[in-house]
Amino acid sequence: MSRFRQFLNIPKLVSIGVASAGVIAGASFQAQCYSRNQPEDSPMFVPKYAQWDRNWDKREPETLVRRSRKVSRTEKIDFTPEQINKKTAKATRHVILIRHGQYNLDGSSDKENYLTSLGEDQAMGTGKRLKELGIKFDSITSSDMTRARQTADLIFRTLGQDHLCSVNLDPMLQEGAPALPDPPLSYDQWDPNFYEFYTEGPRIEAAFRKYIHRANPEQEKDSHEIIVCHANVIRYFFCRALQFPGQAWLRMNLTHASLTVLSILPTGHVVVSSLGDAGHLPINCCTVT
Repeated sequence: MSRFRQFLNIPKLVSIGVASAGVIAGASFQAQCYSRNQPEDSPMFVPKYAQWDRNWDKREPETLVRRSRKVSRTEKIDFTPEQINKKTAKATRHVILIRHGQYNLDGSSDKENYLTSLGEDQAMGTGKRLKELGIKFDSITSSDMTRARQTADLIFRTLGQDHLCSVNLDPMLQEGAPALPDPPLSYDQWDPNFYEFYTEGPRIEAAFRKYIHRANPEQEKDSHEIIVCHANVIRYFFCRALQFPGQAWLRMNLTHASLTVLSILPTGHVVVSSLGDAGHLPINCCTVT
């Protein structure tokens, strides 16, 4: 177990994980027992769960092995153990998703949506938390929007890891409307139109495919990668990584400067160590909007 996972493996999280596993296992058993014969309006009816797609990131070894042009994609091929081993992931990727700090909501442009003094404190608090873990991080990437970039810069400076030359900026990680939510959202504070979902949804999905996947076969050691971005993006990544419906992204909330940790195993299995964890911040520094 890596130091990062060991650090997060506190009794409270373990008990939650065990309880959740019991609930899932029980629900799965009920689904097998009742779904086949019970009508959907029965109080005992439990819907079946979709099976895990083990090739969700299209990085199963059989997928990565190059085929001969003479062989049809539908034709079954028996690959050699050497071919499979060469394309099999060997390391675990720990992806730490961090929401930006609190920012000026009165700004009329991205440049004016800068961090508040509280947002700066939140970012430095998160940077201190990451430094306390004693992990040598492999990279730090950020959305290029002002509030995310400022948060990433403060975390970068607080970490003080010389091997990290700079923060990588990626516009694909900008905030946006990832998918039409189900149940429908409230229009009290946010009223995106269908055009926004149509244009921003594919970008955020492309960002998910770029950053959330198992390690390349050439990667020998486990990696720890920091990504600083936005609540909508992180919530969508979380749903997609666990193969929950992407439309469920609005069913959860994330605190500013909180940590969401996805560990992607060589098998392609995804383990969530934390979701929106802000326990490292004083209670009076925890904000959502």
